Amino acid sequence: MKSFASDNNSGAHPAVLHALTAADAGSAKAYGEDETTRRAEQLFREHFGPQARTFFVTTGTAANVTGLRSVCETWQSVICSEHAHITTDECGAPEAVGGFKSVTLPSNDGRISPDQAVPQLAAHGFVHRNQPRVISLTQCTELGTLYRADEIRAWCDFAHKNDMLVHIDGARIANACAALGCSFREMTTDLGVDLLSFGGTKNGLVMGEAVVLLNPDIGPGMPFFRKQFMQLVSKMRFVSAQFLPYLEDGIWLENARHANAMAKRLAKKAAAVEGVEILGAVETNAVFAKVPEHAINQLLDEYYFYIWDETERSLRWMLSWNTTEAEVDQFAASIKAAVQSKG
Repeated sequence: MKSFASDNNSGAHPAVLHALTAADAGSAKAYGEDETTRRAEQLFREHFGPQARTFFVTTGTAANVTGLRSVCETWQSVICSEHAHITTDECGAPEAVGGFKSVTLPSNDGRISPDQAVPQLAAHGFVHRNQPRVISLTQCTELGTLYRADEIRAWCDFAHKNDMLVHIDGARIANACAALGCSFREMTTDLGVDLLSFGGTKNGLVMGEAVVLLNPDIGPGMPFFRKQFMQLVSKMRFVSAQFLPYLEDGIWLENARHANAMAKRLAKKAAAVEGVEILGAVETNAVFAKVPEHAINQLLDEYYFYIWDETERSLRWMLSWNTTEAEVDQFAASIKAAVQSKG
């Protein structure tokens, strides 16, 4: 069954698998003291700036929780969108493991703005309330939308003015940079972002994520939190090796551009089917749509995807680095056939 449910369902890029095989040659120091990890850390400095400190982990949840805990005490809070992964899809890990509270702001398109956070400032110094410490932005958002550079800069200015930090959940940051035509540094360091959860698994890696601390004045305890949270992998070279071709050879950009292009292709073809409504602009590799009710189950018999909103019966179709044009065209044809059937 072909999946349009999540880019997590795609396989690994051949160059990534080759890098893992190469890392398997001989022995190497454990716990990230190996040369492969050192090379990968240097690549992150080249992409984000010389001050960047990189800590490799295995999952996006681990990156979010470990990174945020390194800058957030248990009596402090993280402000985020109501759609943010840290508050909807991490099984309470930020609270249960990180110990900090998530404070959510309403959003129609996945994005939030500084004016919405102003009321939270009233908690400063009030002993009965969690103290706001971090603004967490998802780029690109869970609804496939994007923060532009000026929006991220505005958040950084707001946060720093009020003694807070800005974190970016970059599980799909490659797709965002590809869509906006900018580098990783232009998306983060140059705008004042303090820390980043850098994702690779959704874009062609096996299980590669990283916490990247961009502000040199934060996170002195991060090495210890990573160990305490069970993410100091003994054979770290098998995590870090994946980032060598990913960053050196531009695989991140090639893969992200392709996934984004496949999403636009699917949206265009599906929108041409009478009865199909594409919800919002398709900016990255996610397509949100509504189709007649009778067509949903027919499509689910043949394809794997999510009903995103059970109330509205909206669907989410995710495109991946290895989704082919032929697969998109066949899916679009299946959508048309299902919609035009009598149910």
